[in-house]
Amino acid sequence: METLKPMLLTTLKSYSREQFVKDVTAGIIVAIIALPLSIALALASGVGPEAGIFTAIVAGFVISALGGSAVQIAGPTAAFATIVAGIVAKSGTDGLMVATILAGIILIIMGFCRFGSLIKFIPFSITTGFTSGIAVTIVIGQLKDFFGVTYPEGAKPVETMEKLKLFGECISTVNKDALIVGIVSLAILIISPYIAKKIPGSLLAVIGGIAMVKLLPLQVNTIGDLYSISNSLPTFHLPSVNYELVKTALPDAFTIALLAAIESLLSCVVADGMINSKHRSNMELVAQGAGNMASAFFGGIPATGAIARTAANIKNGGRTPIAGIVHSVTLVLVLVILMPYAGLIPMPTIAAILFMVAYNMCQWRTFVHMLKTSPKSDISVLLITFVLTIVFDLVIAIEFGMVLACMTFLKRMSDETSVRGWTYVDDDSAEVNEHLRKLPKGVRVYEITGPLFFGAANIIEQIIVEDSTKCLVLRMRAVPSIDTTSLNALVELQNKCQKLGITMILSHVNPQPEKAMKKAGFADRIGQENFRPNIEAALQRAEEIVS
Repeated sequence: METLKPMLLTTLKSYSREQFVKDVTAGIIVAIIALPLSIALALASGVGPEAGIFTAIVAGFVISALGGSAVQIAGPTAAFATIVAGIVAKSGTDGLMVATILAGIILIIMGFCRFGSLIKFIPFSITTGFTSGIAVTIVIGQLKDFFGVTYPEGAKPVETMEKLKLFGECISTVNKDALIVGIVSLAILIISPYIAKKIPGSLLAVIGGIAMVKLLPLQVNTIGDLYSISNSLPTFHLPSVNYELVKTALPDAFTIALLAAIESLLSCVVADGMINSKHRSNMELVAQGAGNMASAFFGGIPATGAIARTAANIKNGGRTPIAGIVHSVTLVLVLVILMPYAGLIPMPTIAAILFMVAYNMCQWRTFVHMLKTSPKSDISVLLITFVLTIVFDLVIAIEFGMVLACMTFLKRMSDETSVRGWTYVDDDSAEVNEHLRKLPKGVRVYEITGPLFFGAANIIEQIIVEDSTKCLVLRMRAVPSIDTTSLNALVELQNKCQKLGITMILSHVNPQPEKAMKKAGFADRIGQENFRPNIEAALQRAEEIVS
């Protein structure tokens, strides 16, 4: 069983000075990458820029110290932006705090209940659909700042489609200066990986954006024009809690918890592949819960494992949680020293950074590949989850997607379940297969294949008994499981056989069906002597009864 032990304690046992130097270097580099991203994601979430830094500092530290991955870097991510913005607009910062704290509690419970492995039961079509949908919502949400569009006074759209509609109505107010800054910033982000691989493109875009606004006669909104900037360290704060607030926040908390679990464990899996290691999924969930609770108490927003930052940590030599801790400590120094200068960053530059974040997370190649190669049912789940994420929200998308995925799975399983009757040797109207055993008249054999569950219980009705039948043999070697609905159908069949004086014999009943039959008393109804280990023994018993 997987141990609930932080990876930090394991890695420190064989820690070396050389690895410490590598971890410190990686932590500093990741902090530089995280700085502009944290600010941009905070603004996209409808909170102040310092909230993103607080999240990276507090949640990043706690998750690295307690986490089940040696290299995970946590902080604010794009997946939460739309959800957080909706919560803030609906319930304010107290509502966000309560939802995040509840999500943390749910994650901790999931970890202690060892639900880490259950995340794999969420279909890939759903995760791809809502991830791509979130990317589109981020792009739509940043169109206003990228184009410098002016909305009517008091207009604060929350839903994605509201934002798109209002942007279309106000497209005539495009600010050419803002568009220039946005396009140049986006160009820097696209080109920089090919020219300056060691320097984060987002940092170069921020520097370039500030330089344009300061040195050129451009009228562009900056972070300082729209938000108050503070370099104060995060302080502990308790929300004003009441029953109605908790009741409203609970659905959002489940969404945050589920998304945090999926994103963090996916990041862990990617990291394992890069360094050939094995993460502790349940410990990671506990750490994610503790990190999110700490983030909420200190003015942050929901956090989870960030795949891009984790990959950057690995590529720069980080191999232990010390790198993640150094990343948080570095951001503390950056907050105190450089945060006042964040007010100079142009809003179109922030939008450009978020465009790139959306592009990197959208998985469009995977999306297109699934459209070309997946079964129609999976394509339906993918597209419906994608569209619902954009048009409504992530909660509805995941709920509807899971229901649809379960229904399509049940349909597939029911299609795999079948019943086939053996052919009588003296049945001239039927084509006798040489592989079929010759049976005396009065014995009828049916072979059931596949799981017997409520979606396939109706196949029992296909078993036909005639007046001449004396013994009915059900071959169940290919039935791995049975549920109450199918068991009830077997009981009805047995009642019918009993009225006609027909003996029912079961051949090769697997452990789960046999246990269910004994518990329900079905085994006693037909008699233990009519449970046979294989078809030979079952037919021998049938011949004894007929003769």
